[in-house]
Formats: sequence, C-alpha cells, structure tokens
Amino acid sequence: MLVAAAVCPSPPLLVPEVASGAAAELGDARTACSDALAVLAASRPDLLVVVGAADPDRSGPYPQGARGTFRGFGVETDVRLGEGEEGPRPLPLSLAVGAWLLRHARWGAAPVEGLAVAEPLESGRCLEAGRELAARDARVALLVMGDGSACRTLKAPGYLDERAAGFDAAAARALGAADTAALAALDAGLAAELLAAGRAPWQVLAGAAEGAGLEGRLLYEDAPYGVGYFVAAWS
Repeated sequence: MLVAAAVCPSPPLLVPEVASGAAAELGDARTACSDALAVLAASRPDLLVVVGAADPDRSGPYPQGARGTFRGFGVETDVRLGEGEEGPRPLPLSLAVGAWLLRHARWGAAPVEGLAVAEPLESGRCLEAGRELAARDARVALLVMGDGSACRTLKAPGYLDERAAGFDAAAARALGAADTAALAALDAGLAAELLAAGRAPWQVLAGAAEGAGLEGRLLYEDAPYGVGYFVAAWS
C-alpha cells in the first residue's frame, strides 16, 4: 500500500548545472523538494517509484539502474535510478530530474524504479496505474514529478491563458490537502490545453492513495517562468 508521497516539479532547471547562472531562482523549490524527500525516507518504504510524464513512445516502466542525462542541455551531468544495471532505454526528462533529486538527497532508503506516464493518458487509466503501483509491495512510496499550467504569463511557454491561474489553484489545493477525489477530477482536456504536464502523474498518485488515509502539506507554490510549480508531501 502507499505509505508516503512527494510531489515535485520537473523542469531541468532544477538541476543547478543546467540552470547555470539562474540556479538561485529555484533554490527555494530545491529546498522544498529535499524536505519532501525526507518525508519519504522517514516512511521506511520497501519500494520507491518515481512517476513522471513523457511522450507516448517513452512511457512505461523503467527498472532500477536506468540512466538519464542532461547532456542535451550542454552539461556533462548523468543520473540513474538507484543501483543496478543500465536499462535498455534512457530516462525521459521528468524521471531524470527525479533521479537527480534523489542523488542530491543521497537517497538510500529503498530500491528505486520509474514509471513514465504518457501525457495524454486518460484519467481512468492513470488511476488504475496508481492502484497497481500501490499493490506492488507492503510499503510503497512515490516521488511524483509534474508541473502545473505553462500559461501563467505573457512570457510563459504557452503564452497567457486566463484559465491557468484557476487550474493551478485547484491543483495546489488538492495536492496540499491530499485530496484524491479532487486530483482525479482534474480535466484532462483543459490540462492539455494549458500544457500542464503534471496532470497524468498527479492522477496516478490519486489512484495509488485511494483509501490510504494520507495527510498532505503544500511546501512550495510559485510560477517562475510562467509555469506552475508545486511541492507537496503526503504521509
């Protein structure tokens, strides 16, 4: 069953080497992510699964030891999911950022695997994927990587959309309250229009947490670069 979860944003800019001179701008987000990961470690999980969004051709499970890289951003920074043999395919960026957070936190509390969820995956299938994850072991923890809308300002990747602030506010409330019903009810179509890559991973979390009785805390909420970023801890 699910015993804890951490929700973190997934921009490669969380990695200081990628952010370079702008690394300090997400310093508070990194600190909040470290705090959320401490909650995961304290839960004494038997298994940690990193969940993040990816293109459909990169979706699916990633075994312990799977590698990822940020070399596409001009830095020689590589990561992996825990110890193990290199997997048959590289981690998508969302899981690679999660792997970097775990390395930064010196994670060693439990074996680590990954699950990349196709961004268009319908809500019902996301919930079912979460239920399957929760049944994997007696004590399962999730590190859920996902961003809110990318349409909060004129300079945002998706330009300004007046619906974005309301969508992000609803997501933040649900994540902070560990409200699985509210997460499950997020509109997949609206999320796609707002470029909210976190919708599918959050709904996987909602399925995994059904009946677990977890409580949530919102540790960080902001929209740098016009993208909604949230950090939450469930335990």
